[in-house]
Order: sequence, then structure tokens, then C-alpha cells
Amino acid sequence: MQHDVEQEMMLSSRLSPLYLAIRFMLDFSFALCGSFILLCLLPLLSLLILLDSPGPIFYRQERVGYRGAKFRLLKFRSMYVDAELPGEALWAAPHDARVTRVGRLLRSLHLDELPQVFNILLGQMSLIGPRPEREPFVLELEKLLPAYRARLLVKPGLTGWAQVNNRYARTVEDSRIKLQYDLYYIAHQSLKLDMIILAKTVLEVISLHGT
Repeated sequence: MQHDVEQEMMLSSRLSPLYLAIRFMLDFSFALCGSFILLCLLPLLSLLILLDSPGPIFYRQERVGYRGAKFRLLKFRSMYVDAELPGEALWAAPHDARVTRVGRLLRSLHLDELPQVFNILLGQMSLIGPRPEREPFVLELEKLLPAYRARLLVKPGLTGWAQVNNRYARTVEDSRIKLQYDLYYIAHQSLKLDMIILAKTVLEVISLHGT
């Protein structure tokens, strides 16, 4: 824990107050605009989700965030209800049978992630950063990948360097590769890198590469 604090202090001292202020405004502006878009799309998306399969419109799942704090991540439901047994945590899979027809559409457009603008407004997430993971996976990967906990030195993000450069993690080896991208971002965090990530995110959404 002491090592984590020392690393965080070194990271904070490297980032300029101007950059931190710009990041705050970027998060806040995006969350406000995203909330407006969400409210506009909500009636249509809610209807599609309900007609496609029974269950709630939104899906809440506990994730591990900044400094290990737990929070409830919000998404549009893209899987059938009871896709996992209680206490069970499954890796995502290509052509996952748990995903509904509308869920596949939402994922291809990345619209299932849109409700996380509220997580950003609450300060639990940032627009850019490592994706927040579920605690069972965090505990498992910390044992296998000693540097994995360093991801918690910054707020988790809606998008990030790992997300735009690699696919969703479905195995430990996938997580190892994505960890390298996350650590690179943490070590080289800057406005220029953030703009590159945002540009690549837009291209990713347009190309319909979501799963």
C-alpha cells in the first residue's frame, strides 16, 4: 500500500495543474453532452431492449476503481437475465450466446456503455483511463500479473489506450497485453495522448468494431 501511495505521488507531481484542469473540464463536458444524448435515445433504446428480451433496461455491476474503491458501473443491458450464476464471473467470449440480438447492436455501436456518463458525473470514472474490472478478475490477475494493481493509480475510463489498441480481454494473456498498454498510458499521460485516444475511439465507433 505504501508503494502505491509513493507511485501515485510521483505520478501526480509529473502532471501539470493545467493538464489536470483540462482533464476535469473534458470529463465534465463530455458527461453533460453524453447525458443529453442518453436522454434523447432512452425511449427508443428502452423499447428495443424490452421487446427483445424480458428484464431491466439498465445493468449495474460492481467494479474496482480508483485506489481500489468499488462502485456500481451502469450499462444498457445487452445480455439475457441470469447470464451468470450468483458469484460466478465469466470471461467474455466471441459470439457470446449470452448476448441478445439488440445487445449485439448496442455493442457494435458501443451504445451499451453510454450510461456510464453518470459514473463520470459522479466522479467514479473519467473519460479516458484503464477500463474498470470486476473484483474476482482483479484478484486473480494481481496474483498472475504483479504490476496489475498499478492500473488503480488513475481513475478508470470509458475509453483508453488499451481499448483502442487491443480487443476485449478474454484470457489472462489478453489481460497481460492490455496491461502493457495501460501502464504505458499511466507513464506517458498527456493531453496529446488523450487526443489520440479520443480520435481512435471515434474511428472505432464508426467502424462498428464493438463486440
